[in-house]
Amino acid sequence: MWSAIDMKQSFKTIELFAGAGGLALGVEKAGFDTIALIEIDKDAADTLKFNRPNWNVINDDIANISDKDLLKLFNLKCGELDMLSGGSPCQSFSYAGKRLGLDDARGTLFYHYALFLKKLQPKTFLFENVKGLLTHDKGKTYKTICSVFEECGYIIDKKVLNAWDYGNAQKRERLITVGVRKDLSDKIKINFPKPHEYKPVLKDVLTDVPKSKGIQYSEYKRKIFELVPPGGYWRDIPEEIAKEYMKSCWNMEGGRTGILRRMSMNEPSLAVLTSPTQKQTERCHPFEARPFTVRENARIQSFPDEWQFCGNVGSQYRQVGNAVPVNLAYDIAREIYKGLENM
Repeated sequence: MWSAIDMKQSFKTIELFAGAGGLALGVEKAGFDTIALIEIDKDAADTLKFNRPNWNVINDDIANISDKDLLKLFNLKCGELDMLSGGSPCQSFSYAGKRLGLDDARGTLFYHYALFLKKLQPKTFLFENVKGLLTHDKGKTYKTICSVFEECGYIIDKKVLNAWDYGNAQKRERLITVGVRKDLSDKIKINFPKPHEYKPVLKDVLTDVPKSKGIQYSEYKRKIFELVPPGGYWRDIPEEIAKEYMKSCWNMEGGRTGILRRMSMNEPSLAVLTSPTQKQTERCHPFEARPFTVRENARIQSFPDEWQFCGNVGSQYRQVGNAVPVNLAYDIAREIYKGLENM
């Protein structure tokens, strides 16, 4: 049974863009008390509600909430919340002014995250996103985000962490940004988690996986994948078959190593995706000529087996693929918890 570890104190947190609960589960296990989660997708919100009936899940557009009196809405005093967590989708900013502040973020989903931060003034925050955010729009997007965090009154630190280093059988890099309110910067110290000594591979997580829904390849594609050895890709099958399958991709530059890619039990998975059958980013099962099932992807993302996903099979794949790996979330949240505990 998945439960929070025994902690002396309970710190309050609110999560934005909660998805299917990967980040929230890790935060919960680290000892935090999640007082509200906001998620616009109905299936993902239903997943949260089904698995945690006691959670206050708000299924709404964050834009409908961020302009409200948030302190009154969540029954909080300014500065009382211990942590704000979440990660908004990446969008370019307008750069209306040279100071790169909150006004420049208007019209983006990050703007609403920033409003929560400005209004609630939590002691700390956790903002996670894809590694590509560092170079998005030539680095301007992340530069603006950092400027907004500072404008809201926070000292920030950032690091790219690979889920494989933190108990997940998956190579998945995430940009982690943490912040401490400036008036508490001499009291709260947050370290990034140290990599684990052992880095798991697929054989560590794909044993006795509960049966679940899964999308199948077409008969044509299945027969081709039967020719690919575990750990191999298109270069490991007859050239004429690979060329016919790849069509225009055959003449593309680069290694194209994601095409007809079959995983091996002795390696970590490549990053779990929202769709299991994208031609240039395929992850075929090591022993069977099929994509991973929803439950197998959930194992790779370190979701506990009892965590159920709502909606149709396509929605379930998206929810799992969009999630923060639970074990990675836990390691990060545990360090923030320690910082608050030692305050």
